Amino acid sequence: MEKKNIDWSNLGFGYVQTDMRYVSNFKDGAWDEGVLTEDAQVTISECAGVLQYAQTVFEGLKAYTTEDGHIVCFRPDLNADRMADSAQRLIMPVFPKDRFIDAVTKVVAANAAFVPPYGSGATLYLRPYMFGTNPVIGVKPATEYQFRIFCTPVGPYFKGGVKPLTLCVSDFDRAAPNGTGHIKAGLNYAMSMYAITKAHENGFDENMYLDASTRTKVEETGGANFLFVTKDGKVVTPKSNSILPSITRRSLLYVAKEYLGLEVEEREIYLSELDDMAECGLCGTAAVISPVGKIVDHGREICLPSGMTEMGPITKKLYETLTGIQMGRIEAPEGWIHVIK
Repeated sequence: MEKKNIDWSNLGFGYVQTDMRYVSNFKDGAWDEGVLTEDAQVTISECAGVLQYAQTVFEGLKAYTTEDGHIVCFRPDLNADRMADSAQRLIMPVFPKDRFIDAVTKVVAANAAFVPPYGSGATLYLRPYMFGTNPVIGVKPATEYQFRIFCTPVGPYFKGGVKPLTLCVSDFDRAAPNGTGHIKAGLNYAMSMYAITKAHENGFDENMYLDASTRTKVEETGGANFLFVTKDGKVVTPKSNSILPSITRRSLLYVAKEYLGLEVEEREIYLSELDDMAECGLCGTAAVISPVGKIVDHGREICLPSGMTEMGPITKKLYETLTGIQMGRIEAPEGWIHVIK
């Protein structure tokens, strides 16, 4: 199979239209059989539920070319599970898990020419999403929905090498207890845009959100979970019912314990503890781990011992091990790698 004529080494993290995408519609209480289509346009009513009341959920995952030449996806079953949880929370129909994985497989296979070659640093990003389509003017759930998956080749997150980030402790709340912080809903990301814009204007890379109840505990950023390494080498992550259960974070915790033999703990982490941390990273699909070098709490600088030039040693080992598993250089746990072709 001949690859598309793309300068893989200069790809950014943006949208490049590919040949095919998957579409399935929910009507009269059931999903249709779904199709692959060349049509990249979405046509809906001006009064569609998604446009009136933000009834939409989404996922993000990647396809890779492994060292031995296979095209694979990383743990798509967990994306299916999380999307089901998100849909149920917004009173949307669940797209069946087996069909979700089948749709991912079909989209990647149909766009195999867009999957970047091994060693390029680039990957194929997939965006499954679902939204209410029928007219809704009263505040209530839609009755008809569309599930879609498109894909786009994206470049390496760290162009020109890893540069640790500087965060600010935000005055805004990302999510409330018993709210929707634990699901991947579009509305969660919409409400973070003002805060991240303000952070950028003030010279910061990202926000650190605290719990809305006490504003004493670390939660997450606008789009990633936190992972910390204590000065005695323990890997810890915040525990809260209002943060998104990151698939990358869960995978990194397993790698830390089972591959690297590190002590792992998921617990409440207080802002007052950050001076005692040796390393910090942001976990997510795009970068796997983005290292953090400094956290600024209203003028008070918390400088991580790992510094502002590179990843800390344990964070780096976690990153190298997980990406090694994804790219086929390291043997994966059973069920983690879904082979497309």
